[in-house]
Amino acid sequence: MLRAKKSFGQHFLTSEQIAQRIVESLRKTEVYKKVLEVGPGKGILTKYLLEAPFELVAVEADSDMVTYLQQFYPQLDGRLVEADFLKLRLEKVMGEEPFGLIGNFPYNISSQILIKMVEYRKQIPEMVGMFQREMAERVIAPPGSKTYGVISVLVQAFYEGEYLFTVKQGSFSPPPKVQSAVIRLTRKDPYSLDCDERLFRIIVKQAFNQRRKMLRNTLKGLLPDEVLKEEYFQQRPEVLGVEDFVELTRKAAIARGDAV
Repeated sequence: MLRAKKSFGQHFLTSEQIAQRIVESLRKTEVYKKVLEVGPGKGILTKYLLEAPFELVAVEADSDMVTYLQQFYPQLDGRLVEADFLKLRLEKVMGEEPFGLIGNFPYNISSQILIKMVEYRKQIPEMVGMFQREMAERVIAPPGSKTYGVISVLVQAFYEGEYLFTVKQGSFSPPPKVQSAVIRLTRKDPYSLDCDERLFRIIVKQAFNQRRKMLRNTLKGLLPDEVLKEEYFQQRPEVLGVEDFVELTRKAAIARGDAV
């Protein structure tokens, strides 16, 4: 009997109704023909994904789960990859074509999965995923809210987020100690920023490093003191939207002599 492993952050979804609902939440299927499932586990999402009109590729890091899936889902032959998703070069398994991303994501690496999605946004028009509810709310939180932070800005820079539904602990085995939630992220157009994106990420992370402090304090070292005296920097980071951070990045680039 397969047991969930803490090292992989596993909590197996047992509700067929919720599994089907998650798969049906993929909406942009007219723009991609492939779907990548992360961490299929025992395959409760996989069975519905295999019935859908696209080519499925599944990535599973747990060798015991891979053996299980090979036994019970022979349709995955040639499309089941045993690998750590975070270390995987996705173009090697998905080619250069666009694809949807889906999964009951391990909660201990969910933010890293989102960052990788952003890295591959050129190929990922849409993501539907299960997260710890707190993380799900953080990803789609608007500026000014208590949960708005680094992951909110980095994801919302390129994706529109929707909170789809909450999933209670009893829908899993073993039940997690927290509630879960399913969200959908749809890529924006255009999916690039009008600024230095590397500097944008640095500024966002540093700004929220001490979120209760004003930008004039958190951005010391990145900008000259005379620039930080401007009224613009007398704000706290949680009130700034994506466009504000883009503007801030452009100011920083000019002040640093990186841009004209």
